Amino acid sequence: MLVWLTIIGVWSIDRIFKVLVQTNFILGESLKVIPKVFHLTYVLNPGAAFGLMAGQTWIFVVTAVLVVGGVIYGQFRIPHKERVTRLAIGMIGGGALGNLYDRLVIGRVVDYLDFQIWPYVFNFADSMIVIGVGLLMLAIYREEKNQGESATDVLD
Repeated sequence: MLVWLTIIGVWSIDRIFKVLVQTNFILGESLKVIPKVFHLTYVLNPGAAFGLMAGQTWIFVVTAVLVVGGVIYGQFRIPHKERVTRLAIGMIGGGALGNLYDRLVIGRVVDYLDFQIWPYVFNFADSMIVIGVGLLMLAIYREEKNQGESATDVLD
């Protein structure tokens, strides 16, 4: 249930933010929230992260479908007690679904989070994918560490 709730929550929050930006900003418009630190800037990204591979929408659609399929498959295989892993894959799935929606409906991804120390604009879905991958890596690291300690205990 945690995976599904996370996917729905991430996708819903992402849609709300994107609709707010699209209805309240003109394409290219920027609002200074914290001058020289953080702005809200409405851009449409035709590519992947950092605008890479612009115009290759089909690759991103196929990738997102595979990711969402993998998340759905994984949620049935991951034990319920592994809450961090389940949360992480839900975040990844919700983020992938959020950007997939944009690609299918408008052909590009709505981005708006503009940290001035970073030259790229991104969105909530992107953030959830990155945080989800980080949590997944942490969960895998912790599991491997625990398995290593268990093996050491057996050898002692």
